[in-house]
Amino acid sequence: MKIKNLILVFLFAVAGHQSVKAQAFSQELGLVAGPLQFKSDYGLRGNSETNFGNVGFGIALAHFINFSYRDDCECFAKDTYFNDHFKVRTELSYHVTALDHYGKEAESNSLPGRQLRAMHGKARVFELGSHLEWYPRSIIDFDGGSFNFAPFLGVGIHYVNFNPSAETDLPGRIGQPSNTFYDFVAPPGEEPYIDASGGSTYAIALGAGTRYRLNAAGDLIIEFRAHYYGSDFVDGLNHDKPQNKHNDWIAWINFGYVYYF
Repeated sequence: MKIKNLILVFLFAVAGHQSVKAQAFSQELGLVAGPLQFKSDYGLRGNSETNFGNVGFGIALAHFINFSYRDDCECFAKDTYFNDHFKVRTELSYHVTALDHYGKEAESNSLPGRQLRAMHGKARVFELGSHLEWYPRSIIDFDGGSFNFAPFLGVGIHYVNFNPSAETDLPGRIGQPSNTFYDFVAPPGEEPYIDASGGSTYAIALGAGTRYRLNAAGDLIIEFRAHYYGSDFVDGLNHDKPQNKHNDWIAWINFGYVYYF
């Protein structure tokens, strides 16, 4: 079974579980946003200018299923460890990052240096997926006001739709040897190393963060996330060189507010 089909099965399974338990949980709605580093084929791996230069911004709308409180009886449901320590999160997110080349070679006055400096890209990414969040401390005690901070870990899988762009300030269409850095020019007979046509893939998302109880109606949230994509063309580039060891991925820190229905 293809990975896209597995993602659809996962999402439908979560939706079905939520439907069956329609009277056995409470719901929360959150909005989070924050800066992210896009780790791609632009710039050099581990280079500080790349890390701080290729920074974008993302925003997400999140829906949470809280199994520790039942709407049907307006009571806490400390039936199992799962009820008191897990939440299911469904999220729709969008992020945009402008991409440029940084590093010693890009700063040189040679032709390759000018080609790198003239090359610009942009990654536009929609994601939809579900997460399972684990709270080491009791969710019921947190909801009851016993403590103010509730740290959590999360893992999820996303459907991803990406729409990159790539261009050059030099004359001609990008991808030609005269205006494009040699690492991004495919040899004759191979698929192009630059492809801004867009497409879809999956992402594995890992997260860690904490909630802060603001009042009875909601929490503040801060979270660090890493999304590893199933494609290396999310940024529009995928060159066949030894230094291109990994697919595109992001490191995202977000802040937001969660409202309790």
